[in-house]
Amino acid sequence: MKLPTLSSDPMAALSQIGMALSDLMTPTVRLGVTGLSRAGKTVFITALVNCLCEGRAEPAFRRIARIPGFRAYLEPQPDDDIPRFAYEDHLEALFAETPRWPESTRKISQLRLTLEWPAQDSVREAFGLTQRLHIDIIDYPGEWLIDLGLIEQSYEQWSADALFTAQSKGLEIYSRDFLAFLERTDTAASLDEQVAIEGARIYTDYISRARKAEPSRAALGPGRFLLPGDLEGSPQLTFFPTRRPERSAGGAGGHTTRDLLRRRYEKYKQNVVQPFFEKHFSRLDRQIVLIDALSSLNGGAEALSNLEQGLDGVMSAFRPGSNSWLSFLLPRRIDRIVFAATKADHIHHTSHNRLEAILDKAVSRASTRAKTAGAGFRSVALAALRTTEDVDKTAGEQTYHCIRGVPEKGESVGGQVFDGKRPAVVFPGDLPIDPLDAFDPAKATPEDYRFVRFRPPPAISEPNGKPIWRHIGLQRAIAFLIEDYLP
Repeated sequence: MKLPTLSSDPMAALSQIGMALSDLMTPTVRLGVTGLSRAGKTVFITALVNCLCEGRAEPAFRRIARIPGFRAYLEPQPDDDIPRFAYEDHLEALFAETPRWPESTRKISQLRLTLEWPAQDSVREAFGLTQRLHIDIIDYPGEWLIDLGLIEQSYEQWSADALFTAQSKGLEIYSRDFLAFLERTDTAASLDEQVAIEGARIYTDYISRARKAEPSRAALGPGRFLLPGDLEGSPQLTFFPTRRPERSAGGAGGHTTRDLLRRRYEKYKQNVVQPFFEKHFSRLDRQIVLIDALSSLNGGAEALSNLEQGLDGVMSAFRPGSNSWLSFLLPRRIDRIVFAATKADHIHHTSHNRLEAILDKAVSRASTRAKTAGAGFRSVALAALRTTEDVDKTAGEQTYHCIRGVPEKGESVGGQVFDGKRPAVVFPGDLPIDPLDAFDPAKATPEDYRFVRFRPPPAISEPNGKPIWRHIGLQRAIAFLIEDYLP
């Protein structure tokens, strides 16, 4: 600890000593925020900071409201080598005269949020100090989290899993070009880098198209194939899965194309995946995973099953095996995790608890398979920024639970295409009372639901002109993540 330069004024010097002690005694929670498949990380972080700093959330953060003299504010982030989360830019986009969704972040970023309230212990009270809590918010792509599973997989194991997935029902339409490439390519022949480059290109095209068309395919990777960033064009991204070769007269002794693919796979783990988890993931205390579960429900039981497979990879990341390399790496395991089913405002409030129950069932089953005992889990139906309002419509003796908002331009329901300007009333469908019905192909089909994307709402202001931030479930997620640090 660096000692402060003390003032010659005894009272000022005492205050400086008190502030130094306060800094030393201030706990820090590193909160990881990630999302699977366009789940709304950027809006979530913007909402969290705005609601805590401005205190105008609707509904109110009751847990925070019970703390007299509470305030929250941003401070300079502690890690100079991580880009700052562009909170002000994202807020400006959402509060613009014509609101727009902010640009998604495609790399890691950070923000330090400090919570403060009057001291409730004798040491701080003696110096007239406050109690504080630093929350370092670490925003990173969900694709990076899924990659963690690669660290304990050999190239042969990864290839077998990736090819099994590529040949599974529903993916043939996307993977057929890649599978055809494998059929005509002998990777056990003499080393040919052009084969590696071409195969990686076709494989990347397959997983990119599958992920875009079916957001529930969250487990498809490697992650940097989808979000290469500064690795664009790097040899570390020029590998692809292959079948175990038969004997070939081509190359031998480490000089085949397959040897090259294996070596680059290992380099990817060593130079891309491992550093992320050593520098960032291993230092996290709490985590929230944002999931667009409605898109999976929109695809029926099969899509929900795909989402559950993606959660298997997520769970494995949080609880590696007791004898694994990661177990040694992660002495401080994440002890509280929120799984948030986002876009809860796209359904009527009568289905919010049902959405939580469906996600909770998927999380619980994935947790059991991944042997993730030890962490506290909570599933929450969440809309970080509410874009709709509930409306009940009656037709004869039937009541339909609808929502009203401004659908994005190009969205459609029943042949009606929306222009992105006028509000519309949409019946999204009612989620099943029994969450297991959502996983049953006989009971859950894509025709059951009509989920559409909505534009961000115009700002609603208090009489003093300060905007009100409307949300669903945000206060519950935050309370679970930090309540044990609050008075």
